[in-house]
Amino acid sequence: MSGTVPSAATTRTRRGPAELALVGVTAIWDITFPVVKTALEGASPMAFAAVRMICAALLLALLYRRELTRLGALEWRAGAITGLLMTGGFAFQTIGLSLTTASKSAFLTGLSVILVPFLVAVLLRRLPRSGSWAGAVLALSGLYLLAFFPANGHWQTAWQAPNAGDLLTLICALCFAGHIVAIGHYSPRVSFQALTVLLVAFCALFSTMAAAVLDWTRVEPAYFHASPGLWGAIAVTAVLATALAFSVQAWAQRSTPATHAALIFALEPVFALGAAVWWRHEQVSGAQLWGCGLILAAILLVEWMAARAGREEAAPTPICG
Repeated sequence: MSGTVPSAATTRTRRGPAELALVGVTAIWDITFPVVKTALEGASPMAFAAVRMICAALLLALLYRRELTRLGALEWRAGAITGLLMTGGFAFQTIGLSLTTASKSAFLTGLSVILVPFLVAVLLRRLPRSGSWAGAVLALSGLYLLAFFPANGHWQTAWQAPNAGDLLTLICALCFAGHIVAIGHYSPRVSFQALTVLLVAFCALFSTMAAAVLDWTRVEPAYFHASPGLWGAIAVTAVLATALAFSVQAWAQRSTPATHAALIFALEPVFALGAAVWWRHEQVSGAQLWGCGLILAAILLVEWMAARAGREEAAPTPICG
């Protein structure tokens, strides 16, 4: 059951609500991050991810059960590819973080913002607008300031020692970038409900396999100490950060380019910093404020250039006499 590709006019009309929805998804992921961090005291990361994805897949299968009766080869392929890329991102991030610093992990994962337009150009053979590249560079600069200039104002020189964890985290960024590009490619062609169910179901399958492999190789011994708090964290993340967030992402990326989605997801550390200041009264360095400003400026620049391009396309062609 393939979806109908929206027209250019329809896509432009829906872009605003879609991108606001992606901002909401980014906020949800940030809000639930402390929940995940607390939950990881009782479960290994991949074991937690596997159980979370299994619960989310069961919920989505119940909610979108009518869509599951009309699945075709395209839906299965879309679900398998997006699910594999998302799981790869989680797995390589988890392993990489055990071998590198948190600041380097945050920055290298953020490289997905510049990898998305590159992958769009190489894999889909669609050259993004110059504004998308400029926005990606601005956002990456902002992520650098957020990652390496903490409130004490001293640059974290640990960046000067690249290691195997950095390479694994780069692979993680490539997987996350590929996931965004794949969602953007398939979401206009299949129903977002079917794509979400299969994406999360394959994530559940691949996460379970990854947890088993990491446990067998002793890279990450699997453990899951069930408790009311752990199950509560799984419920929150399965419903909000997985079932709801991936449904919204699959729907929203029907109407906005993958390059725009990647920029919006770069807001995650901005939300995290705001939450730290609001709830924990943490100090913020001037460099971090500049970082937030650069990310916001990147999004505004890309939106302004997209709106300008839309107006130019809609303008009547002058008649030469």
